[in-house]
Amino acid sequence: MSWNCCESLDMAELRCRKTVVKEGEEEEHQQCESEPCSENFTMDKVSLKEKCSEDTDGATCGVQEKEKEDEEEKDEDKKEEADSQKPSPVKRNRSACRSVMLQSLVKLFFGCLAAVTCGMMYAVYLYTYHERKFWFSSRQELEREITFQGGSGLYYYYYKHMLTAPSFERGIYELMRDNRTVSGQTINAVERLSLYPELITSLLYRITGSQDVIEPVYFYIGVVFGLQAVYVTALFVSSWVMSGTCVAGILAVAWYVINRPDTTKVDYAIPLRDNWALPYFSCQVAALTGFLSNNINSASEMFCYLLMSATTFTFILVWEHSHYVLFIQGLALFLLDSFDLVPSRKMADIHKVYLSSLFLAYVLQFQNPALLSSPLLSLLISSVLARYFQQNMKMGPLVARLMKLFLHFYLCFTTGITFSYVAKRLMPVRESDFILKFLEVKFGLNTTTDFVTNRLLCQECFQTPSQDFFLRLTQASVLPFYLLVLLICLISTLQTIYRRLSGEPMKTNLRLEDGRIGEQPEVIYHVFHTMLFGALAMVFEGYVPKRFRFTCCNLSDMKTNGCHCSHVVFSRRMKYLWTPYVCMFTAFGVCSPELWVTLFRWLRLKSIHPVVLALILSTAVPTIIGFSLWREYFPRVIAELSELQEFYDPDTVELMNWIKTHAPMAAVFAGSPQLLGSVKLCSGWTVTSLPLYSDIDLLRRSEDTYQVYAMRSAEDVYKILSLHKTSYVIIEESLCNELSHTKGCRIKDLLDIANSHVVYDKGEMYSFSKHGRFCHEIKMNYSPYTNYFSRVFWNRSYHVYKVNSVISFQY
Repeated sequence: MSWNCCESLDMAELRCRKTVVKEGEEEEHQQCESEPCSENFTMDKVSLKEKCSEDTDGATCGVQEKEKEDEEEKDEDKKEEADSQKPSPVKRNRSACRSVMLQSLVKLFFGCLAAVTCGMMYAVYLYTYHERKFWFSSRQELEREITFQGGSGLYYYYYKHMLTAPSFERGIYELMRDNRTVSGQTINAVERLSLYPELITSLLYRITGSQDVIEPVYFYIGVVFGLQAVYVTALFVSSWVMSGTCVAGILAVAWYVINRPDTTKVDYAIPLRDNWALPYFSCQVAALTGFLSNNINSASEMFCYLLMSATTFTFILVWEHSHYVLFIQGLALFLLDSFDLVPSRKMADIHKVYLSSLFLAYVLQFQNPALLSSPLLSLLISSVLARYFQQNMKMGPLVARLMKLFLHFYLCFTTGITFSYVAKRLMPVRESDFILKFLEVKFGLNTTTDFVTNRLLCQECFQTPSQDFFLRLTQASVLPFYLLVLLICLISTLQTIYRRLSGEPMKTNLRLEDGRIGEQPEVIYHVFHTMLFGALAMVFEGYVPKRFRFTCCNLSDMKTNGCHCSHVVFSRRMKYLWTPYVCMFTAFGVCSPELWVTLFRWLRLKSIHPVVLALILSTAVPTIIGFSLWREYFPRVIAELSELQEFYDPDTVELMNWIKTHAPMAAVFAGSPQLLGSVKLCSGWTVTSLPLYSDIDLLRRSEDTYQVYAMRSAEDVYKILSLHKTSYVIIEESLCNELSHTKGCRIKDLLDIANSHVVYDKGEMYSFSKHGRFCHEIKMNYSPYTNYFSRVFWNRSYHVYKVNSVISFQY
């Protein structure tokens, strides 16, 4: 019996060792498990020996011992199976990271697919609309070129010239020494007209071998429409990045297309510099939005930085007024930096982008002095110097920081003004003096009788925004939601500024339930961006001195009522710079849960959780807006694309055909700048002026040409035209008999004011001169007009007179 007991003890010991030491287990686990097992087994062994010594029945003891051992083995096997089925914390984290990464990649893929699809659909829409409006494919080349309205066809002429040149290098050489465009001048057309888009497009047409595949005009407009696709894609991405959902991007594109008359001019003036430059600015804004975001990794930040650098440089290169736009953007970023709302490292990187882009553009634009005296460069230098002298500006209590902030603004303002003044004295820029004089008259600080200044003040861009503009934005539901989104973001931004000035640090890892939409740097930037551009749009379109107020017609009325509209300086583009970002900013707001949470936190809702309600509204509101837009505007878009419109101008076609067939190669034509742009495009003949409103010399030459509509003698007009070596002068019936709703802004009225041929009586303006109006008198065909001019062509819209080289006195 004692032997059986000892044998049972030995068997139990072996089983315990077997269960402790398992194959495939780690060494530490074996030690940790074996020690308590050996201790328990020793205690059980002693107790069993005691029992065996007391009990005489060894068989009974052995059976009890064996049953206990079997139960312990079963319990240990169950524990081991449970442990093997339960995953380790490392494995759980890896699987969670994989699922999150997979979800992010799927969202990124479908978001990018939606953005690209929206861009491509918009390009197809533009091409179809352009074809339906002008019957482009069924027209002859001359009729196609006339469709480039407002003088914009001049740029297309240089594209054609580059394609007809023997080589690309020879074409550039001829443009840089162009003596066949403006009479009596040899100009660098690449510098003067910013022709880099035409150079690059012509080079692409050559190197891609598209000569046998597509006509040059289709390639040209295809590139422009492709850039418009990039434009709306960038708007899509900006709204998507800020809101976190691609639904915002789709809504932004929808609003952009619906409000097309207020967002772009590409449908009737394709070659304009705006249509080439603004897509790059949109990409720059999208890259800047991502760069300012706190939730961005280093690789994405580097990509945004490189994209921002490339697009900023290209934007400056292709548009002569781009540095004014970037100055306004720089003001928004300056405010972010002054209120300590963005890391100093990122602001330093943005300054590097601006400075390097300005330097490279200065070199490629043939040392353009306007860039060195630009307000953008003055702002950059003044902010850097002010920061150097105020290194502790962002430290101290609230009152001290406010004092330092006011001092910072004062230093930047005075330093910037001083630098701009010195730069203009060292490198005289005539346009800067003219712009200063223009702004003085614009804001009522001065008055002038100067024709050029008053003519620019009378353009469409300076008229009071019509009710139709705001009504269109309201009907498309953009304006009401824009005001709501702007108000919420602005109040939240002011709260963030107060907290920063009080010394509270900004949160970099915001949660949805925090309800602080104004602590996101990219949102704060867009608040300042849209407010600055909106203010300028209202100022430049809202305030006009009384004597120059009138309602300008649109392009479709030019032939019917004689109104003369044109595309003018930078200020004209303000509406087209502001409205697209209104659409983008509004779409972000209504689709952003953070914005709704911010609002509900202020309202202190108790009946329902703010986060839940915000998630519901951020989905429901865009859905309702989308369905309403689909129901209201989709049939209109389809009808617009299916309707065959007619653009037919037989008088202009007849004039251009006569010039090409009857005028000698050395002829020089004078007329309105818009008409001369078409003359240059369709015939290639030399002209006296160009439709370029940023060049004061060309504006003065245009004033001389317009004297044919003034009350001047035949001898005076003859001397003026001969001074510019004019061979033929074109008189337009629409300008000679120009009608407008109010006197004071017609070409002939402005000329009478400039020539002091105006008499004021009881608040009314009357024209008076001892000479009749030249454009009327010359049609009478009597002396002395027939002595200086001979009519060689006429139709309902145009009269062409040859300037006699030998004066014949006939009475």
